[in-house]
Amino acid sequence: MSTVMWNKADTDRALDVWREYETQHDLKSREGQTAGIDPVSQRIWFGNSAKDIWHQMQAEGIETPLYYVRVGSGHYVRKGGRR
Repeated sequence: MSTVMWNKADTDRALDVWREYETQHDLKSREGQTAGIDPVSQRIWFGNSAKDIWHQMQAEGIETPLYYVRVGSGHYVRKGGRR
């Protein structure tokens, strides 16, 4: 497992990469899927879950931390329940 430390700059860069990708691509067919964003390489993986993306990366021999979002949503998961 990678020991790379993630920081706020990584999150900010990943969000910038994602915003740019969203403006250049039609993502309607991917709505609800998970997107994994690498802020360093700017590569984006798509899958049904973060685990699915992790398996794709493992198959390619890539081991780097990603920022995850749900396509069509501003977050991947939301902690807490409805009140």
